[in-house]
Parts: sequence; structure tokens; C-alpha cells
Amino acid sequence: MRWLLILLIILFAGLQARLWVGEGSLAHMAELNRQLDLQKEKNQQLEKRNQLIAEEVASLKSNLDSIEEKARKDLGMIKQGEIFYLVIDKSDQVLNSASNASQQGARDDR
Repeated sequence: MRWLLILLIILFAGLQARLWVGEGSLAHMAELNRQLDLQKEKNQQLEKRNQLIAEEVASLKSNLDSIEEKARKDLGMIKQGEIFYLVIDKSDQVLNSASNASQQGARDDR
């Protein structure tokens, strides 16, 4: 009888250890659930992005104005007879010249 009790205690301790530590434990399951939630959120964001892209494709297939808008925005299309003006912000110009000067100085140091 005593051996049976010792055997049951050892068996119980082994099952408890598996429940609290290692693969399949409560902590492991909580981590997997957290990863699952993160993946679901990422999938939702990607589905929204795909939906926007699908809408843009449908618009490009059916609407010539959207094709022109896309060409102007992404490819810099200018119609014949139009005049192109490039507006440069002075603060950007000052930052770029300072950046170029520091890069030139770094090259001269070599």
C-alpha cells in the first residue's frame, strides 16, 4: 500500500510539472495565444491594405481620370502645353546644403 502511495505521489508530481513547465504548459499556451492575437491583428491590417489596392485596381480599370492621376503622381507625367513648376522650401534647402557640407567635410577628412 505504501508503494502505491509513493507511486501516485510521483505520478502526480510529474503531471503537475508538465502542467506548469515546458511545452504544453499554461505559460506556453498563454504565449501562443498572444502570438495568435498579434498575427490576427497583422492579418487584418494586410486585408485592409489588400482591399485598398483592389479598389485602386478597379478604379484604374474603369476610370481614365484615375489613370492620369496615377501617372501624374507616381511617374511625374506632364501634358503637352503644361508648365512644370518645382517649388523648393528654403528650410529644406538650408538643411540639404548643411548636410552636403558636413558630408563633404567628412570626405575631406579621409
